[in-house]
Amino acid sequence: MIIDLPDTTTQALSKKLRDVREEWGELTIGRVLTLIVVASGEDDIDAILDTLHDASREHPSRVILLVSHGDADNNTLDCQIRMGGDAGASEVIVMHLHGALAKHCASVVTPLLLPDTPIVAWWPGKAPRNPAADPIGAIAQRRITDACVEGDPDPFYRRRLTYSPGDTDLVWSRITLWRAVLASMVDRPPHEEILSAEVHGPALDPSVDIAAGWLADRLDVPVSRITTDADAIPRDDHGEMTLGIQKTVLYRPSGQSIVEIVDASTASLTVAGKTSLVTLSRRVLADCLAEELRHLDPDETYGRALRRLVRVHRPGHSMNRAAATGVAASDTTDDFEGSHR
Repeated sequence: MIIDLPDTTTQALSKKLRDVREEWGELTIGRVLTLIVVASGEDDIDAILDTLHDASREHPSRVILLVSHGDADNNTLDCQIRMGGDAGASEVIVMHLHGALAKHCASVVTPLLLPDTPIVAWWPGKAPRNPAADPIGAIAQRRITDACVEGDPDPFYRRRLTYSPGDTDLVWSRITLWRAVLASMVDRPPHEEILSAEVHGPALDPSVDIAAGWLADRLDVPVSRITTDADAIPRDDHGEMTLGIQKTVLYRPSGQSIVEIVDASTASLTVAGKTSLVTLSRRVLADCLAEELRHLDPDETYGRALRRLVRVHRPGHSMNRAAATGVAASDTTDDFEGSHR
């Protein structure tokens, strides 16, 4: 069911929602959270709605999709209510904010928040520099960004300087399966200490950076981030997208333990000279979003991975990324640790 409310107000929208609740009560109860999605008119709204539809199967929510438009002379609010088959297991409110309204998203959305439920904010496009300080981010317990669409060559080195508990990124959930494979490989014999590690991947894939930060934190050994000549989104011989982390090497006294991408759905594991194949594919956006909505407490593991980025060695880079911000790496590490212990 889709209900269009052109040139409306939040008061009229709230009244319409109450009317729908009386008529379709079973569609408007049982919501476990409020998800605020902050987009712009330049984003692919249909693709965002498809992702929300798929993710809602696991997390019935009230979804408020805020779409800001840059037409300064048109101060109007156009809304659409989606329920039932057009919204999955959620109720979706699409709000197109024109003119000055686009600068007051938090005020517009506040009357529509579900009482006594957690609030999550997601920026499917470019996110604010400091999500926790953004008016929408300030009212949310969890703030989800996506470094893959930032257009920044070093997004996580910027994110680590503004990190607040509750921040997370879909790039982090994109490597969940890779982290599970690495953990299972370490559990195999020989149970030797790990002396150092390498993570190989494209220069512009932020998943390789956060993966290296995670290894630096968990293993407490020297970690190198090796840049390959693959495209930003690598593809296999059949043109299918593969995981960005093309190869991972753990150095041990007796030799190397290696995870290497074979194709879009397969990776090879080499441990103690023996090679086996495991399933390892690139996750779709809806799966990543659904994972982030499963836990609403701060992701401390993600925070530590960000913190350890300054300990990752980048061969061939003429300037340390932290130095590029004008702050010494040792200073940023101390500031970060002191603020988020």
